[in-house]
Amino acid sequence: MHPASGLETKYCALEVAPDVGEGAVISGYASVFDRADRGGDSVAAGAYARSLEALTGAGRKVKMLWQHDPCTPIGVWEEVREDGHGLYVQGRLLTEVQAGREALALLEARAIDGLSIGYRAVKAEQQGAGRLLQEIDLWEVSLVTFPMQPDARAHAGAEGAASDMAGELAHIFDAARARLA
Repeated sequence: MHPASGLETKYCALEVAPDVGEGAVISGYASVFDRADRGGDSVAAGAYARSLEALTGAGRKVKMLWQHDPCTPIGVWEEVREDGHGLYVQGRLLTEVQAGREALALLEARAIDGLSIGYRAVKAEQQGAGRLLQEIDLWEVSLVTFPMQPDARAHAGAEGAASDMAGELAHIFDAARARLA
């Protein structure tokens, strides 16, 4: 948590570095539902709905930042939505700005491989050692060095859509298998 703002962060791992030929497009999951992160917190399905609706209603977008630094935007998230698996994001790095070029170089070299959400917990309940986050006020999704939620992945370019669908189906099958056990 950032002491001055009360803003919390969660980290997710990237799977594939973006391809420059694809315009530095990044897509994948910034958050995965019902899976505890390394801090013990998990996010409930639907937790982002009010926040995303409010942003859309105000004509604003979730920011793409570098390492949660509000002074360092590095791109734009063109799509942010919830689905059955988690919080899906798709956007592009802006290589016209120095920080965007640097982020792309680090991603291509696999020197960084993470995504992280910056948010405020609006509604949460204690769940074991962590919390179940039931409503989240989403502020930003950052590219970061260290992932906290290893099950959330991002992909580059067009092949990401098929991988995202396969991941969502795997999650559905895992949940069904657990209910049958």
